[in-house]
Amino acid sequence: MTLRVAVVGSGPAGSCAAETLVKAGIETYLFERKLDNAKPCGGAIPLCMVEEFDLPQSIIDRQVRKMKMISPSNVEVDINIENEHEYIGMCRREVLDGFLRDRAASLGAKLINGTVHTLEIPANNTDPYILHYADHSNGTAVGTQKTLKVDLVIGADGANSRVAKAIDAGDYNYAIAFQERIRLPEDKMAYYEGLAEMYVGDDVSTDFYAWVFPKYDHVAVGTGTMKVNQANIKKLQAGVRARAAKKLLGGEIIKVEAHPIPEHPRPRRVVGRVALIGDAAGYVTKSSGEGIYFAAKSGRMCAETIVEISQQGTRIPTEQEIKLYLKRWDKAYGITYKVLDILQRVFYRSDATREAFVEMCADRDVQKLTFDSYLYKTVVPANPFIQMKITAKTIGSLLRGSALAP
Repeated sequence: MTLRVAVVGSGPAGSCAAETLVKAGIETYLFERKLDNAKPCGGAIPLCMVEEFDLPQSIIDRQVRKMKMISPSNVEVDINIENEHEYIGMCRREVLDGFLRDRAASLGAKLINGTVHTLEIPANNTDPYILHYADHSNGTAVGTQKTLKVDLVIGADGANSRVAKAIDAGDYNYAIAFQERIRLPEDKMAYYEGLAEMYVGDDVSTDFYAWVFPKYDHVAVGTGTMKVNQANIKKLQAGVRARAAKKLLGGEIIKVEAHPIPEHPRPRRVVGRVALIGDAAGYVTKSSGEGIYFAAKSGRMCAETIVEISQQGTRIPTEQEIKLYLKRWDKAYGITYKVLDILQRVFYRSDATREAFVEMCADRDVQKLTFDSYLYKTVVPANPFIQMKITAKTIGSLLRGSALAP
């Protein structure tokens, strides 16, 4: 037999999972309800993702080597990447996602332009799962109702995952991201040639940060906040626009977007022969809000585990066997998520602590440690002297923040 796998959702998570499965000779179906979908997203990817996932330079709009951190009182700290070959890639999701999806399809994944409405769960460990979906290949929104039987399902259908609901995976807290794409005059766009900005302050985000990220012919200007504050999201976006007003002068809004961002992994990410990856699993980091790399990585890691335990698709794996993917994921990235959670709780709790956070970012050793960890997704240990210095500076910044806090 050949294992049959349905991957629901063709973002970075789903497409990378499908690519890995089909390369191993597994019968793979890749569902996407909207092939021209442009997910609202800052679009920053780390350097290691370019090589690890063999991404062409053509999908990278800008190579950012300078970040500007801007405090609540508008103190600006420049954070520079000093090595010429290093950069943060800025992408448009419709370009990145389209490339990864097309590559998976070209390798043999069966791409279905369809919306999965329900997932029929089998009564035993061997019967197939049945996907009920609307096939949109006829060009209509309603589509043609169809079904598909598979042995295993991977849910990569985002924060509002229907696959997660079907297996009762549980809920999670989430943030709301709001973003405007703004086309700027040439002189204003030139300012953002290789520069991205991050703003912090209660006026732009109660518990997160705001951003201005450069793209091909526009900038993405946005903010995020927890769902309890979502009623204020447009007010916070106005705060970002006000803080960056001079740099955005003469700009034209060409697109307005909003979407939920998971704040922690779902309680259950593997149930039966169904596994969740990417946003559907809740793999977005606190503090930075990064999700693209972790989505792609989770898709590949989940698929590699399935290939291994199914013996190249020759047997149907059990729930316990599929959970090996979770053990590997949590071992590799669990600490990263916990550390960034702590950082968000500590530094984003008041304008005083945000001032301290920006101050700390001015330190060159802090910058190097941060960029090394972000660009290569590995925690690079500093020598003991530098580690002591960073620890002392962090404590000092926090003490000043606590003293200034109302």
